[in-house]
Amino acid sequence: MGEKERSFKRAILKLSGEALREPGSRDNISPEIVGRIASEISAAVESGVELGIVVGGGNFWRGAAASERGMDRATADYVGMLA
Repeated sequence: MGEKERSFKRAILKLSGEALREPGSRDNISPEIVGRIASEISAAVESGVELGIVVGGGNFWRGAAASERGMDRATADYVGMLA
């Protein structure tokens, strides 16, 4: 954080599934992006921030893609939330 005083000591980081992949890629997870995010998380923790991390699971199951194949959209979205 440099010389600036932080106004918090705890934070929640919510990562969407899309944050873990290259823009425009159809791959679920990019090892390079995950590595960069891990380095940033490590730096935050080393600076004294207590960090809680929530990772979305939408990239494991896409409700929109399943509904295009004939599954009810609400059911497909619910399955995605459980993934």
